Amino acid sequence: MSSLSEIKKPVEKEMILFEEYFNRSFKSDVPLLKIILNYIFRRKGKQMRPLLVLLSAKLNGEVNEATYVAATLIELLHTASLVHDDVVDDARERRGALSINALWNSKIAVLTGDYMLATGLLVSVEKKRYEMLEIVSEAVRSMSQGELLQLQKARKMNIQEADYFKIIRSKTAALIAACTACGAISVTDNPEIIASMKQMGEEIGIAFQIKDDILDYEGNSLTGKLKGNDIKERKITLPLIYALENSSFLTRRKILHIVRKRNKTNEETGQVIKFVQENRGIEYALEKMNHYRDRALAHLQSYPPSDVRNSLREFVRYTVSRES
Repeated sequence: MSSLSEIKKPVEKEMILFEEYFNRSFKSDVPLLKIILNYIFRRKGKQMRPLLVLLSAKLNGEVNEATYVAATLIELLHTASLVHDDVVDDARERRGALSINALWNSKIAVLTGDYMLATGLLVSVEKKRYEMLEIVSEAVRSMSQGELLQLQKARKMNIQEADYFKIIRSKTAALIAACTACGAISVTDNPEIIASMKQMGEEIGIAFQIKDDILDYEGNSLTGKLKGNDIKERKITLPLIYALENSSFLTRRKILHIVRKRNKTNEETGQVIKFVQENRGIEYALEKMNHYRDRALAHLQSYPPSDVRNSLREFVRYTVSRES
């Protein structure tokens, strides 16, 4: 499997230009906001989403200013959603560092997220990229609906496999689909290409989220999450859903009783993890993840061989093979 640094090679120069374009997007006279934004962007993650925008664009044409607008818009939306998610989840840490709501407070965190989202929308308006604005606005609406559905299901503890896929399509997959669609639309107006790239992004996003949920049961310290963190937060994901659906009534009731508890012991969390592992929850989730990986890869078959196509293939494989 290729590393992210190898995957980036066909768009290395473009990634540097993107960062310069991205940094020019912020103009604020508010000292507190400058401090917070500096704190956020100093700890930038893997930048997988802008990378996917650039690769999707270069696969279908030449990267241009519209592509940098798309990558900036997506990165701002993604970062804003993380800040808002930390407020919703009352999370104290993000990527091993204190979250914005932990360092300042929830009100400041929400307003900072709003500022980043509005900045991204304004960038697209100023450059008259209304088609990108439509794609991203749909993604924001979808993500909000997905979050509310997840909260509703978590409260009632009645999430089924169909609910799970509806939620991850609405959240993670909607944003990844916006990456590939905006990347394509920045270089072509061919509706078939744009639709195919958007579908590919959705399938990458579904595989990505299933991998995230598997990692929580495999317990890798590189994830930035403690093993069983989803259980501690009372989140029911695919490995647990499958294990519950294939167990006896009494066992299901016992496991759900543990998951419902607000303050679980490490021993109780360990019981749920062991239950999932022993009831093929991880194996089943892997099968589903690989199914969506293969569907994503199939979209690349019609393209001639190139470094960019190879990098996109490796991007998809990295999504499901990563350890964090």
